[in-house]
Amino acid sequence: MSALDWGNAGTNDSPWLLKTPPGTSEYTMYRNESADPPELVCTVGKTVLKYQLRLVADLAAMLAEHGDWMELGSADEQKTAKDGTVEAWARAESNPVGGWYGLKKGYRGRVGMYLPPLLEELGLAEVEHNPRNNRMRAL
Repeated sequence: MSALDWGNAGTNDSPWLLKTPPGTSEYTMYRNESADPPELVCTVGKTVLKYQLRLVADLAAMLAEHGDWMELGSADEQKTAKDGTVEAWARAESNPVGGWYGLKKGYRGRVGMYLPPLLEELGLAEVEHNPRNNRMRAL
């Protein structure tokens, strides 16, 4: 993960405070590099979701290769992700980890909701902020 410059932000003591793409909900994220595998911890209210930390770099790389806008397609783990979306990619056997980036069974989805604002905060992507059907692209 050394390719990304995290700076001092995104620690348990100083998490990122983010808003969902439509701007309707706030949540926090921080990186836990001492976990095995290193993880990204997302807290939405009392719900805690965990993703492999490498998701940030892998998603940025996929978007750069994709080269255009990509629909977010956020969905819970129990729901099918729409083909061609960020959410579908984050579950696909063809992605760099061969499946789910989510680490907590039952809470492995919602990559398309919670990761785009982080990539935007880190200066890695541009994200739309419409009420519905948002997209993102690499910067």
